[in-house]
Amino acid sequence: MRIERVEAIAIEIPLPRRFAGSVYAMTTRCAVITRIRTAGGLASEVYNGDNREHGAEIVRIVTEELAPLLLGEEATDYERLWQRMHAVTIPNRDRKLAMEAIACVDTALWDLLGKRAGLSVRQLLGGCRSALPIISIGGYYAEGKTLLDLAREMEQLRAWGMGGCKVKVGGLSPEQDAERVKAALDGAGDGFLIAVDANRGWSTAEAIRFARLIEELPIAWFEEPCHWYDEARGMAEVRRATRIPVNAGQSEYSAHGVRRLVEAGAVDIVNFDASEAGGITEWRRAAALCGLHGIRMAHHEEPQIAAHLLAGIPHGLCVECFADPARDPLWPHLLPEAPRPRDGLLAVPDRPGFGITLDAEAVRRYTIASAAAG
Repeated sequence: MRIERVEAIAIEIPLPRRFAGSVYAMTTRCAVITRIRTAGGLASEVYNGDNREHGAEIVRIVTEELAPLLLGEEATDYERLWQRMHAVTIPNRDRKLAMEAIACVDTALWDLLGKRAGLSVRQLLGGCRSALPIISIGGYYAEGKTLLDLAREMEQLRAWGMGGCKVKVGGLSPEQDAERVKAALDGAGDGFLIAVDANRGWSTAEAIRFARLIEELPIAWFEEPCHWYDEARGMAEVRRATRIPVNAGQSEYSAHGVRRLVEAGAVDIVNFDASEAGGITEWRRAAALCGLHGIRMAHHEEPQIAAHLLAGIPHGLCVECFADPARDPLWPHLLPEAPRPRDGLLAVPDRPGFGITLDAEAVRRYTIASAAAG
C-alpha cells in the first residue's frame, strides 16, 4: 500500500448568523479535506478541524512539508510515518498548526487502514460499541436571547434526536449563567443530559462560585472552567471545590499535554481532539493514559471522526455535534451519508475506514485553497 499522492483542500462555509461563546464568536464553518491515494488504487477521503483562519497554511504544511516524507512509503507503517512527521514540530514554529496538519494526514492514513482491511476505524480500535449517546453543542449567547428561548432550544434539540446539550457559560457573571443553566434544564426535561462549557472564560474564583450555584442540579460536567494561563492548577482547585466532574483537554495539542492535566488532578473527563492534536495515532496514546487512570474520554466536536474513536474504546463517554444545521452545514450537507441521531443515540457506521463520502460539488463551491503532491 505504497503512498502515491497526497492532496489537501481547505474549505470555508459562511454561517447565516453569529454563534458566540464566552470568549469567541463563529461566523464560518471551516475544515481541511485530506485525500491520499496508493499505488494500488486505494484512496482515502476525510475532513478534520474547524480552524477559523489557517486552512490555507495547513494545506501548505501538508503538501510541502509532510507529503515529501510520505510519498513512496507504506501507508500501513502509520506509527513510523507519524514519528517522521512529528519531527517537523521540533524547530521553533507554530507547533499547534503543525500538529493540526499531522492530524489531517494521520486521519487519512487510518481511513486507508480501514479500507484495506474492510473494517471501520471503530472496529480497528477495538469495536467496544456500535452506538453512542450523542449531544449537541448549543446554548450560545445571542443578542435578545431570553431564558425562555434557551428552554425552547433544548426542546428543539430533543426533537432532533439529541440526548443532551453542552450549554455555553462563562460569558456572563456566575449568577447570570446559573440562571441560564436552570432555564436549559427546565426545557430539557427528564433524561436529557446538560453539561456546561466556559471555554476558559472565568477566573478560578468565579468558576468555583458558579459551580457552587449549580452543583445541586443534575449537571453532567463543567468544561474548561478557568482561564488558560494556569488552568491545570485552577481546574484542580475547582475539582476539589465541587462534586461536578471537570472536563478539559480540547486545547491540548499533544498526549503530553493530557498527561499534564492528569498529573495535576485537574480532570474527570478528557475531550482531547484528534483533529487538532496529531490525529488518531496520538489520540490513542492519550486515551490509553486516561484509561489507566480511570478517566472517561469525550471528544471536541467532529462527530465523523469522534464516533469511531469513542465507540472503539471501553471508556468513551458520548459524541458531540452541532445539531443546528445553521451552525454546522458540513455534517448534514457536505456529508450526504452521515448517520442521523435517534432517541439520543448515534449508530456508528461500519463502512470501511471512516465511511466518509463528501459532496464533490459542495467541496468545489467552498474551496479556498488546495494543493497536491505526488
